[in-house]
Amino acid sequence: MFGAIIGDLVGSVYEFNNYTKKDFPFFGPGCFPTDDSLMTIAVAKAILDNDGATAGLGRQAVKWMQKIGRQYPECGFGTRFFAWMFCDDPQPYNSFGNGSAMRVSPCGFAAKSLSEAIALARAVTVVSHDHPEGIKGAEATACAVYLARTGSTKQEIREFITENYYALDFTLDEIRPYYHLRFDETCQGSVPQAIEAFLESVSFEDAIRNAISIGSDSDTLAAIAGGIAEAFYGIPQDLREEAVRRFRFGCLVRYPAACVEKDPDLLSIADEFERRYGVFACPRPADG
Repeated sequence: MFGAIIGDLVGSVYEFNNYTKKDFPFFGPGCFPTDDSLMTIAVAKAILDNDGATAGLGRQAVKWMQKIGRQYPECGFGTRFFAWMFCDDPQPYNSFGNGSAMRVSPCGFAAKSLSEAIALARAVTVVSHDHPEGIKGAEATACAVYLARTGSTKQEIREFITENYYALDFTLDEIRPYYHLRFDETCQGSVPQAIEAFLESVSFEDAIRNAISIGSDSDTLAAIAGGIAEAFYGIPQDLREEAVRRFRFGCLVRYPAACVEKDPDLLSIADEFERRYGVFACPRPADG
């Protein structure tokens, strides 16, 4: 799941300042964790507290998304999710926004089977994003993470996604000239592109560079691609250490009040999740 956090950090400074090449500073000046990181951590905490079970996971997801989200109200939430987060009786609101996919990578890491990855993804998604496209985006992302961490090749992942979720009938080079011209926050308009960014990559870092280089919703595209790439390649230790430093510094600068509270400590949740579920990357050639 830390791959999604790194993707979010790297993409945070390009979301509203798109850069459609791959030669950008990886951790740009002022990068910070956004709602993508915070909700990914909330989902991870929900899975931890629910012992990886599907039953009751939705309630835990609501609890932790609200608890963490309310401490960071200025981290970039969409209007409707912001209202949901502060509601005393939150109900799903027929959303197909890509928020369902950006936060779901922990489901792919915790699952013991492909069917369980789907069930976990659906459980944490329908509490807010209950539109079929919102569920589809979350399921596709969790499945890609699960398949990547359990030894599937890129071709096998491509075939599964194509047969069950999206037609990946484009390349990044084909869409790069125009994709950034419209800011697309929908699952159907961003999840296929993020998955393709991973499929065309040659390393963990390259997957994130691919995602950001097409523009549009950069932090979310990179969070989705980064979660899948972590499961496939693993994360280089130097990038992980720099991400931890940038995460802490970004929080202190952007969210000082929340950092004083440190309840819960976000990185400690990520650490606990990795201790419980491990890092399942399968070393193999880049072409998979």
